Formats: sequence, structure tokens, C-alpha cells
Amino acid sequence: MTSASASASAGPRGLDLGRLRGHLDRARPGLVAGELRGRLIEGGRSNLTYEITDGTARWVVRRPPLGHVLATAHDMRREHRVIHALHGTAVPVPEPLLLCEDESVLGAPFYVMEYVDGVPYRTAGQLAGIGPERTRRAVLNLVDTLVDLHAVDPAAVGLGDFGRPEGFLDRQLRRWGKQLAASRGRELAGIDELHGALGRALPDSPAPTVVHGDFRLDNVLIGGPDDTIRAVLDWEMSTLGDPLTDLGLLVMYSSDLGLKDSPVSTTSGAPGHPAPAELIERYADRSGRDTGAIAWYTAFAWFKLAVILEGIHYRYTLGQTVGAGFDRIGELVPVFIEHGLATLQGPRPFENGQEG
Repeated sequence: MTSASASASAGPRGLDLGRLRGHLDRARPGLVAGELRGRLIEGGRSNLTYEITDGTARWVVRRPPLGHVLATAHDMRREHRVIHALHGTAVPVPEPLLLCEDESVLGAPFYVMEYVDGVPYRTAGQLAGIGPERTRRAVLNLVDTLVDLHAVDPAAVGLGDFGRPEGFLDRQLRRWGKQLAASRGRELAGIDELHGALGRALPDSPAPTVVHGDFRLDNVLIGGPDDTIRAVLDWEMSTLGDPLTDLGLLVMYSSDLGLKDSPVSTTSGAPGHPAPAELIERYADRSGRDTGAIAWYTAFAWFKLAVILEGIHYRYTLGQTVGAGFDRIGELVPVFIEHGLATLQGPRPFENGQEG
């Protein structure tokens, strides 16, 4: 991972190391032994993540983005709650150390958790570097970790009121439809057709579970001789809901976009990467859930990503956002729409390893 370093006295933007040290000394006396240094961990898409160290031990600080206005979208209490609840279960998460809702410390609520060593594999190219055998093992471990997450009894870990699972899929579809309407700046062939078709084919959800909401390879840390999942990260979209939405998203990110040098990458092109059909079968076998409607969930994932990318493209055209590859995001949106329609309407798209 690349990083932006800062002096020990100032800290990176959004992380006042002096105030943080004072708070840690009050809340967790003896935790920090030396002068704190910090760096921003690059690669995050929303909330800011920092590594801090006193020269001996390391920890991680999570806080909302600078200048954020939508507190519900960057709820540190919610993230901390789910990590705290899952710590000690079969789901690997960093140990949470403290939650601070006093905005006078860093200018926003934040929490501190243990630092976990591991690698977030973001691209097929990165996976190619570890070889086909390790790639296959890592991705199958990812599926097994998802099964473990969905096996957690929410009530038993204090998450019985963590969300509203009734009508979950209908609300999700309406939510992303509203997101699309808010970023409409051009005609998009097929997007309304896909949205309507998803609404007409809404499946019956299985029993609700804790849902991660953005479960994919680059939101976990992998390490050790067996390429185990050492920590699942980025719980900002977690809730109680339909577990197959997590599987659909994982399948989507494991499918081939059919593009080269895309600013939005999937991992499917790495040698040894299991086909979507194998991921679905492994999840079904290990969880005991019926995955017969997985085409709907995967098509919904394609739709959701199309809406997210269109929002980025819309803000880019207005000059409200900049970044590497943002000038090419707009051309990707029709590709995601096409994949969504093909997955939803095609004949059994995941049979024999085929992708929608």
C-alpha cells in the first residue's frame, strides 16, 4: 500500500496526533508508550483510515472524510458496533479498542482498532503475482469467510436490532433508483429496463443475517502461509438483511468485464481464480442456502455499481470530483448495464462456469 506520511507533531490531515495522544492517555492509560506518528492509508473510498504507531505497537484509526455532511453515511458508532459484536466469532475482524464521539478531539467521531498485517488484493495483476494455486485458495477462503459471517446469529452477538430486514430488497432497489435519479445527466440505454426488470422479479429473501454490504477481495486482509482471511474491513454499509446480496456482489466482482485497462477492475482475470459458478456452488454447499435466484442478486449488483459509477461520472462532468481514471468512468456505465441485463434475462448464466 502507498501512504502519505506526516511529521510526528502535526500528523496527516484529519489526524491531530497531539489531541489523539491526550485522549488515548485518558481513555486507555498505558496503551501508548512513546511519541505517536501517523500516516494515511491510501485506497479507501469513503471513510479515512490511518495507521498510528508509538514506535513499538501499531493501531488503526477510522474517521469520516474531511468536511463530510452526511453523518448517517459515515457512522463511526455503527462501524465500531458491528466490529465489536463480531470480534470473538469465526469472522476475523480487528479488535476494537475504543470509540470516541467527542468531536473536539479530531473534529469528528472516530474509533481505534488493532493493526492487522495482511494484503488487500485489488486487481487481477496483483493476484497474478502470487500464482494460480494461492489465488484459488485465497478466493475460496473469501467465500468460506462469507459463509461464516452469514452463520452468525445477530441476536446472540447483540445485533438483533442492527437493521430492518423486512422488505430489505424492495427498499434497496428503491434506494438505488433514487440515487440514479439524483445523478441523471444523460440518457443511459437499458438502465430503466434493468431497474424495472429487477423490480418485477424480486425474489423471496432467506432468513436475514448480518450483511457486510461491500464484500469483496480488496476489503479483506490476506496473510499467512495458507492465505487466510486475517481481517474483514470496511463495515460502513453493514446491516441486517438478505445474505445473498453479499454473494451477488462477490460474484459480480469475480466476473469478467471484458475490458482492458479499466479504472474499475475485477479479479477474474488472474490465473487460478475460481469461476463464479464454483463460488456459488461452494457457498451453497457450505451455507445450506438456496442460491437458485443468484442471477437476480448478481444483476442487482451490476445495477448498483452502474448507479455508483454514473454518480461519479456526473460529479466529474460538473467539476466536483477529480481522480485517476475518472475521465473514463462514464464509458463503463453502459458495460455494467449490459452485464446486468444479460445476467438477469439470460438462460442460467452461471452454468458450467459461464458468466452473465
